[in-house]
Amino acid sequence: MAKVSSTMFPLQGAQMLQTLEKSLRKSLPESIKVYGTVFHMNHGNPFKLKALVDKWPDFNTVVVRPQEQDMTDDLDHYTNAYQVYSKDPQNCQEFLGSPGVINWKQHLQIQSCQPSLNEAIQNLAVTKSFKIQRSENILFIRSETLKNLNPSLQDTKTLPPGDGMPKAINQDKFKFSSLDPSHAALVDKFWLFGGNERSQKFIRRCIQNFQSICLLEPEGTPVSWALMDYTGETRMGGTLPEYRAQGLVSNVIYMQVQAMVRLGFPVYSHTSRSNITMQKVSQTLHHVPMPCDWNQWLCVPL
Repeated sequence: MAKVSSTMFPLQGAQMLQTLEKSLRKSLPESIKVYGTVFHMNHGNPFKLKALVDKWPDFNTVVVRPQEQDMTDDLDHYTNAYQVYSKDPQNCQEFLGSPGVINWKQHLQIQSCQPSLNEAIQNLAVTKSFKIQRSENILFIRSETLKNLNPSLQDTKTLPPGDGMPKAINQDKFKFSSLDPSHAALVDKFWLFGGNERSQKFIRRCIQNFQSICLLEPEGTPVSWALMDYTGETRMGGTLPEYRAQGLVSNVIYMQVQAMVRLGFPVYSHTSRSNITMQKVSQTLHHVPMPCDWNQWLCVPL
């Protein structure tokens, strides 16, 4: 009997996307990257993303990606980015390799909080001829986000003492503000995944479209900052070296979180395993490390 090839269903309309968001909530924390992106799509979709599933409504795999007309630079993996969640990661390779799902001829990145997708992506690297650079970091989700979205995941016994608020800073010396697009080069300079014109362009686009918070010194220069990307994740935070160890980033992240909560967004982030300082900051703010990793696969055609 001939094997039936995978079918691709683009989800059209608000009702389908809201149904998808509700379904993904049941699969947290592994689905958080796709859940956060679909949440954004249901609240304006400024990056004009689309969601594809292998079947509907009982999907196994969902891929969120940009529209083809927005992926004009074959070398821009910041734009050519895909969020993937699969209920069946061992058998999603055929769908991921199907025409129209992922453009394997471009430089691209895949993000997911399912380490189990690695096998399918590695197999595709052989059949589609590309090399992979994988990043695995610690996934943090705010305790209140877990409580609201999936209470079974919240374990209050593991939270550190305190109310999750940082120590106050001298607001005569530092002023809270939001980032300006002109600050993109500064943010990019301290972003682990940045350091080039395309990453600056991506950061500028995030600043223009999404919530950001920074602390300004008296001259008006940002000294600490955090912003959100189109997946709803708090990312690209940083502090100028000469202003570190003063609790500034804790206050910035806390204020960013309050703004996101007012908008109803899920609050999550990732931190390198080697960045002990940010791990402590996250836990002090009652952001909980998850059992699954935050993963990014950078894919470059051979």
